Amino acid sequence: MNRQAKIERKTAETAILLELNLDGSGEASLDTKLPFFEHMLELWSRHGFFDLHIDAKGDLEVDPHHLVEDIGICLGRAWKEALGGKEGIRRYGYSAVPMDEALVTAVIDLSGRPWLHYQFTLPPGPVGSLDSEIFREFWQAFVNEGGFNLHLSLNHGSNKHHIIEASFKAAARALNEASSLLEGFNGVLSTKGKLE
Repeated sequence: MNRQAKIERKTAETAILLELNLDGSGEASLDTKLPFFEHMLELWSRHGFFDLHIDAKGDLEVDPHHLVEDIGICLGRAWKEALGGKEGIRRYGYSAVPMDEALVTAVIDLSGRPWLHYQFTLPPGPVGSLDSEIFREFWQAFVNEGGFNLHLSLNHGSNKHHIIEASFKAAARALNEASSLLEGFNGVLSTKGKLE
């Protein structure tokens, strides 16, 4: 089974080439000119065992928002394409990840119905060179295009870097579990016969 996808997207604001392999080894090759965001995507790739390549350019002189959101769009499209008909997958995933004082929980349903519950109260101000609210926009774009249900909740924590890092790791681990294949099961885990 080849669970890979390649997405190219160009707009007046961004140009993105993204490649995803769900059954990889956690290797990431990233060029976005956004170091903190690249660090988060590298963590996501490593902890989900997904291979991820991104070559992205955007109007960073205006605001990083366009590029971060559009990468979320491309990653969601790649995720959906790589999953195909979702035959044999576990469908659900759960992970709770600590990062020092922070604890974040991620719960996934690869149902085909997009929904994001993002329960975070972050201290004001940027993290790295990015406004902290930009990460919600990334997850919303990823969920909308990927067609899945994601609940990301901050149990406790105070350091923005730790909280955001724990969220990427928790989401990666939950996505890895949900997309993993059930041995000896060939259909889809739904009484409807499809996940859409």
